[in-house]
Parts: sequence; C-alpha cells; structure tokens
Amino acid sequence: MSQLTKLYLHAGKDQSPKRFHPWIFSGAVKRVEGDVKNGDVIEVYSASNEYLCTGHYQKGSIMVRIFSFEKVVPDATFWKSKIQSAYNYRQSIGLTDNANTDVYRLVYGEGDGLPGLIIDYYNGTAVIQAHSIGMYRERHFITEALKEIYGDKLKAVYDKSKESLGVSGDKIPSEILSESELKNGYLFGTGNEKKVIENGNTFQIDWEEGQKTGFFIDQRENRKLVAEYAHGKKVLDCFCYAGGFSVYALNAGALEVHSVDSSKAAIALTDNNISLNKSTGVQTSFVADAFDFLGSNVGKYDMMIIDPPAFAKHRDARHQAVMGYRRLNALAIKGIKPGGIIFTFSCSQVVDKYLFHGAITAAAIETGRNIRILKYLSQPADHPISIYHPEGEYLKGMILYVE
Repeated sequence: MSQLTKLYLHAGKDQSPKRFHPWIFSGAVKRVEGDVKNGDVIEVYSASNEYLCTGHYQKGSIMVRIFSFEKVVPDATFWKSKIQSAYNYRQSIGLTDNANTDVYRLVYGEGDGLPGLIIDYYNGTAVIQAHSIGMYRERHFITEALKEIYGDKLKAVYDKSKESLGVSGDKIPSEILSESELKNGYLFGTGNEKKVIENGNTFQIDWEEGQKTGFFIDQRENRKLVAEYAHGKKVLDCFCYAGGFSVYALNAGALEVHSVDSSKAAIALTDNNISLNKSTGVQTSFVADAFDFLGSNVGKYDMMIIDPPAFAKHRDARHQAVMGYRRLNALAIKGIKPGGIIFTFSCSQVVDKYLFHGAITAAAIETGRNIRILKYLSQPADHPISIYHPEGEYLKGMILYVE
C-alpha cells in the first residue's frame, strides 16, 4: 500500500468520524504531515494516532470528504467497487432494467459513500458532476468503472463538472492546471439519443446546456403523485423548467395546464417536451415571474405546483429564504380555488423540513384559509439519505388541501 499523507485531529474531535459522518471540518484539524494539495487522498488519524478514515483533502470549511472508514488503496479496483455498490442498490429498487423508466440517479454523493460525486443515467449516457477537486481527479477511474459495469448499455459518459466546481469563464483553479483544462465534455462516446422515458412519459434532456445534469430527477415520484391528482383539473406549474410536472398532469388527464418560468430557455424546453407527449388537455406556456403571475391570477386554478429553485445555498441566506417561501406560498394559498390542491417544495438544503413547515404555516395563518396536509414529500430512493448524514435530505415538500 502506498504511503498516504496523514492528517491528525485535535483531542476529542474524533467522535464524528467514529459515528461515520462523512465530513471532517477544518476546526477539528490539528496538523497535516507533509505537503498536501487540494484533491489529494489523505488518511485521518486521532490525536492518539488511531486510524479513522480516508478521503479527499480540500481547503475550506469541510477539509476532508470521507470515502472509506477502512484503510484502502484508492485505485481502479476500489473505485469500481464503490460504483458497483451504487449500481447494485439501484438494481435492487428496480431502476436499472425498467422499461417504463430509463433515467435515474446512479450516485448521490454522501448517500452512496462517495462525497463530492453525482452521476445521473440518461438512457445510455452517464453524466458526471464532481463537486470536489478530489472526485474530479478520479473521473477517469470512474468512467472505466461505468464502462465495465454497464457494458454495451453505456453509450457515453459526459463530464459536467465545470459549473459544480465553481468555475466561471475561463478561470481554472490552480490545483488542477497540471492535469488538464477544466471543461465539460465527453470522457467516452460522443453522445446519443437524448430522449428518456420516466414513468411512461417522454422527455428531451439537454445535459450539455441544461441546468444541473439536464433534468430534475429528484422529483420523479412527486411528479407521479401530481398525476394521481390532476385528472379533470386546471393546473398551474410554477417554475416549470423543462415542464416535468406539466407533462405528467396533461398525460394524466388535466383539462388545462399553464406552465410558468422566468427563463425563455426553460419555456422552450417545456414546449418541446409537451409536443413529445400526446394528450387531450390544453397547455399554455408563460415567460413570467412566478410571484407576479400568482398575484395576478387569483381564483383560476384547481391545482398548483410550486417548485422554486433553492432560495438559500448558505446559512447566511437562510432567514431571507424562509421569508421567500412564506411569501410565495401565501400567494399560492390566497390564489387557489376552494377545494384546491397545492404541491409545494423547497430544495434549499439549509432550510430543513421543520423550517419549511414553519414557513408554510405562517403563510397559511396570513391567508386565514383552512388547510389540511395531505402528505409530506421528500426525495426518491435513488437519492438515498445515509443514516449517518441527515444533511443529505435536501428536498422537502407538502401536499396541501385548501378549503
């Protein structure tokens, strides 16, 4: 086994890794032996020289992202075993060979013991997003593992790490200049059919230019729930992006759907996806601010989907985010018809489900309408939450019945 750089913790700071939490925070670190650079694999030891874990080093609040609590050789065999484990889990929940759904998340960071790595599978194309320099440096091992695991089913691997590593323009972090210029591109193959099927609904995915990896896979089961309620209703889909909820509602028999997003590009994606699916309902798209649209369209809808982008990405913005959720949902509750149903969501990780519930409660009090909670919502099983890392639960939602 090659000698890895060692990092030592302050006395009393070893309880977190002993409880299998996958992060080492900078405040727990006493010293590092030798020269260490961002992205290096490093072993973590207690103050009494007890081995604790192995992970990727990166300067910042989270200094080590742990991928093993046992001593390992982080070579091609190791990375294949980690990706294989993630694949086996998806296979066990019926996603890898599903004729009705060929899009799913293969790797969800800490939930799969691979902090800093996201892999989404789109009908033969795997899209990688590295959120740490360490995982970015492992991308070739990961690509080879994907090729071995999927065999002929895998047509392409696309790396979309430029945005997730926080790079703007042509400015490249000095830590990776020696490896290659950081840019999005194919690590294997040259791209293939960009149409996917999700629960029998057809979507065109743009993983090269679209948001995140191209589609919000985490709403798959919640879109399915929307379909259960949409028949015969007039539906508003706010922050529609690619029109996922709109397509499900129409295909389930909604009488009319209005899709709203402030982005012209998002509305173009929505219109294209609507055209791929045959439905009898009427659909109209609007390029508009969702707050303004809700405020000027009171009493028109039997059902609303309120799925905004993250209002807060850091704790410093959490209060303003809660106020934003309160204002947005007050507009929705005021505006929906009596007996209407609202699907409302937050994907802000720093706003937990209790804060979100509080924001919705405050919105309800402001409106004075009687509201029942039909269901609490979360992310699907291919976005697993490790019992040791509750922070992995970022998506939360509620289905509301408004009298």
